[in-house]
Amino acid sequence: MGCRVRTVKSELLRLVVVEDVIVPDVRGRLPGRGASLHPAPSCLELAMRRRAFSRAFRTGRTLDVTRLSDYLAGLDARR
Repeated sequence: MGCRVRTVKSELLRLVVVEDVIVPDVRGRLPGRGASLHPAPSCLELAMRRRAFSRAFRTGRTLDVTRLSDYLAGLDARR
């Protein structure tokens, strides 16, 4: 969604919207419409700049990405 590079599903992070908050779906089992993103802060920044979340989740509302950015920052710190 962010950088638009195609890759295998196992390398992408599934995202879903829960009460106007974008949350990472690590297990891939949360209900609802999903979107995929590389688990990298740079791809998150590109998606936010392009306003890709509202199109991917088919909503006109502004979605909160705080939980997602915190999750990606934690992954980046572990590397």
